[in-house]
Amino acid sequence: MRPMKPANILLIMCDQLRHDWLGYRGASHVATPHIDALAGRSRIMTQATCNSPLCAPSRISLASGMRPHRLGALNNHAYLPLSRPTWYQQFRNHGYHVGCCGKLDLAKPDGDLGRRGDRPLTYAWGFTEPHECEGKMHAGRGNPPNGPYTHWLKQRGLLETFTSNAARRRGGPTRALEPSALPVDAFHDVYIGKRSCDMLGKLQGDFPWYFFVSFVGPHDPFDPPVEFYQRFSDRPMPPAVPCEPEGRPSRYHREETATPDETTLARRLYTAYVACIDEQIGRILETLDERGERESTYIVFASDHGEMLGDHGRWTKNCHYEASVRVPLTVAGPGIEPGVSEALIELNDVNATLCELAGIPLLANVDARSFAPVLRNQTTEHRDFAMATHIGHGCVRTRQWKAIFGDDGCHELYDLANDPDERRNVLSDHPEAIQSLRQTYVREWAGSPRS
Repeated sequence: MRPMKPANILLIMCDQLRHDWLGYRGASHVATPHIDALAGRSRIMTQATCNSPLCAPSRISLASGMRPHRLGALNNHAYLPLSRPTWYQQFRNHGYHVGCCGKLDLAKPDGDLGRRGDRPLTYAWGFTEPHECEGKMHAGRGNPPNGPYTHWLKQRGLLETFTSNAARRRGGPTRALEPSALPVDAFHDVYIGKRSCDMLGKLQGDFPWYFFVSFVGPHDPFDPPVEFYQRFSDRPMPPAVPCEPEGRPSRYHREETATPDETTLARRLYTAYVACIDEQIGRILETLDERGERESTYIVFASDHGEMLGDHGRWTKNCHYEASVRVPLTVAGPGIEPGVSEALIELNDVNATLCELAGIPLLANVDARSFAPVLRNQTTEHRDFAMATHIGHGCVRTRQWKAIFGDDGCHELYDLANDPDERRNVLSDHPEAIQSLRQTYVREWAGSPRS
């Protein structure tokens, strides 16, 4: 008798999606029915933190299981070292087809992805069916084309429309606050959604598969298709957390300003963008159902980092406040009982967990740790703390405390249990807490990963 085929794996990731901008998280101003339905069948991890509030470092950490500072991956000029084993290689080496469609950011400075998105590096990282796409900023500068999406736009006669519109939006997420100039079927994330469905539909059933769908949105510029924006053009939005500079380091005082009306408009555009991606996720899950593989597939939904959306006067990410560093994370699949977990998770734990669920050996000497025991109801806890790093600053987060440490000697401490919006730096009020968290931060920065 032929042995039972291991479970398939579908990892769906957004770029710059806030943890609290989803219906299943209680956001009434959004429309995410497909993500919400998936969450209803999943274990919802409410306390997940990215390893860096920036695209390339976060994704390099996810691929390698290493915290970004251990690889020197602290900005968007970083590369995933080819000497570093990846989880994608681990799945491939244990009999999985490993596909991807969308943004990878594992060698971001190398700008030419090729017209098919299958540059040789993608195979070195472990993918067997790659379709790597340009990110938002990358695609906007793609004239001449620099990847499969901009090559496709050129074939349709839409490249100049797209890149000239993208040029108007440079300079910050509150520039040119308006919907996309493209028809909905030519929008970047719709392209990724459709191509993902096509690739999933063609996967053969002889071997298990791991498929990574990586949307480029709702990363700025916030330019959803017109049809989606019209649904939200008059919808009330929650107000931004006020900008209160007192007690905050000067490194956070250089953000662009936006009027209340501009902030509301930006939030509506972002919300419409999320709705567009939600619809693509629905189509991908429908394709999985058509294959009859929903029940035999582990499905993970996540984001690489968040988006400030005007909170504390800030936009995009690059800081360690909750809107930037905390991420949505849900896991569904065989043997996983739906529910909610408050276990502390780091984003790079995801692939370690998927390896354990699939019965594949974990990579040795990495920072990532499998939280499969939480999914199997064997424990309710995972980590004592979560850590994120960036150039010049980093943070250690527990359920109660968030300590942010700057290389300039300016530090912050927030009582998340009593001040979830992080409006008051209580550094001077709790010397014992900041000292303990500081010791943890220094130890983890300087030490080796646990095997």
